[in-house]
Amino acid sequence: MAPSTPLLADPSACGPPIEIMRGSEGFYMVTGPPSFTENTTLQRDFGKNCKVFAFSKDGTLFAWCNGEKVNIVNVASTELLHSFDLPKAVCLEFSPKNNVLATWQAYTTAKDGAAGMPNLQLYDVKTGKCLKSFIQKKMQNWCLCWADDESISARIVNNEVHFFENNNFDTIANKLHLQKVNDFVLSPGPQPSKVSVYVPGSKGAPSFVRLYQYPNFGGPQSALANKSFFKADKATMLWNNKATAVLVIASTEVDKTGASYYGEQTLHYIATNGESAVVQLPKNGPIYDVVWNPNSTEFCAVYGFMPAKATVFNLKCDPLFDFGTGPRNAAYYSSPGHILVLAGFGNLRGQMEVWDVKNYKLISKPLASDSTYFAWCPDGEHFVTATCAPRLRVGNGYKIWHYTGSVLHKCEVPPNAEIWQVSWQPFLDGTFPAKAVTYQAVPSELPSAELKVAQAYRPPALRNKPITSSKLHEEEPPQNMKPQPGNSDKPLSKMALKNQRKHEAKKAAKQEAKTDGSQESTPSPALQDVPRSTLPSVTSGDPEVDKKIKNLKKKLKAIEQLKDQAATGKQLEKNQLEKIQKEAALLKELEDLELGF
Repeated sequence: MAPSTPLLADPSACGPPIEIMRGSEGFYMVTGPPSFTENTTLQRDFGKNCKVFAFSKDGTLFAWCNGEKVNIVNVASTELLHSFDLPKAVCLEFSPKNNVLATWQAYTTAKDGAAGMPNLQLYDVKTGKCLKSFIQKKMQNWCLCWADDESISARIVNNEVHFFENNNFDTIANKLHLQKVNDFVLSPGPQPSKVSVYVPGSKGAPSFVRLYQYPNFGGPQSALANKSFFKADKATMLWNNKATAVLVIASTEVDKTGASYYGEQTLHYIATNGESAVVQLPKNGPIYDVVWNPNSTEFCAVYGFMPAKATVFNLKCDPLFDFGTGPRNAAYYSSPGHILVLAGFGNLRGQMEVWDVKNYKLISKPLASDSTYFAWCPDGEHFVTATCAPRLRVGNGYKIWHYTGSVLHKCEVPPNAEIWQVSWQPFLDGTFPAKAVTYQAVPSELPSAELKVAQAYRPPALRNKPITSSKLHEEEPPQNMKPQPGNSDKPLSKMALKNQRKHEAKKAAKQEAKTDGSQESTPSPALQDVPRSTLPSVTSGDPEVDKKIKNLKKKLKAIEQLKDQAATGKQLEKNQLEKIQKEAALLKELEDLELGF
């Protein structure tokens, strides 16, 4: 496949982003909004063996494996830079500054049991020389992790994290040794680089996450922060863009209480200044997604049994805005961070909610049925939804939307074809300035999908009768949790709200007791017409007798309520009918006690 001569819009000139598709009919590029035409910079490859492709972080380089070779081209000039004989490569990744291309293929051993050949290769993009080869048996965390300036890179080897400097992979510059270290993540942004490491618990000891600043690895005392927790088989660590804090999603494979099929999850916040906290989520259930706002000052969590809740928290883990409940399991911030999409994909119907983050105002509610993939365009105004194989092998295709809910472009592949991967061409942050949010839907020639509410099945005998509304779940509306201007009170935590409710209940009980006391001191002119259960209390001087009288009146009051329910036609249970039959005996017992004094 030879690159064609037409030039592509230069990313430095803020040209339209490109979208690339890979599937059973090869791969091809489409110029992004507003044209949506097939891009002929690289001729369409009709081969069915394209296993993987990758853009560089700034979108200027493009690499793919066609089943024979791994090729690298310059996107702007369409020049073929290098080809490597790696027909079995299934993973590709560029370093942040485009100096290194990492490739990975499945690890294999010889028939005689001898050790296999190195399967992780690092190539110099400028010269095409292989800088280093490693044995990397697992596909998980296969690639090295680089700092944004490529001053350091790192990978896990047994119980150590090995660090390399300035892409010199022949010399290990530093080591971080932690027994059974399972995962690590380098912080984004400028130097000094920080690293978060996760070590799972064993033999009753808790799991923990520690934050270090490179290269200060002199034991636990040198750590910037440490957070330990139980109930964690694995952990996902998410740095914010400013490298000031990490969110940790700790999860177990099995929920021992049997409450959830997805195991148990907890969300932890760890800051580089040593602060840490457990993020209190008001609703029980799995944590589906957690994502940082690109401004690094807040994050959104989607959690709880369906219908799930979504809440935005600040760096103190206080809730700022609660989006209520809905069919959702994912959250996506636009690159400028001014728009948030809450969506329900996978086993949900594809409903999306597009929110203005600054004003927390709903912009649109589009529907992308059967979607398995979502990605924001780098311009922060458009996004793509796609149905890809192998998650779904029928109805494959993709749509490009404007955030106001308009479908601008749509592609559906033939019934016997599949789409395997869809991706936007990346651009550097700040390439596309953020624009003011609009609520008016942009014009489109394609109809937008509307959510159709399916009618519940009704048997023939009920079809001519009025419909009675019933819901399985009570929907919670969105709620602003920010302190109102002039009110210095910050949003209450879960425990504080619980204590506040207890205090209010006690206060109401005291007020009711005072009211009852004032009513008792006022004689009633029609006392003989009042039921026995509501007669004013008279003390006997004996605490035991007074307690019995109080309990009898309580039972008689409950019987009066049951009789009222029966009078309205409600079917009573057997034990409730037995209580009513005991009314005469209770009245006789109460009368005997009162006559005694």
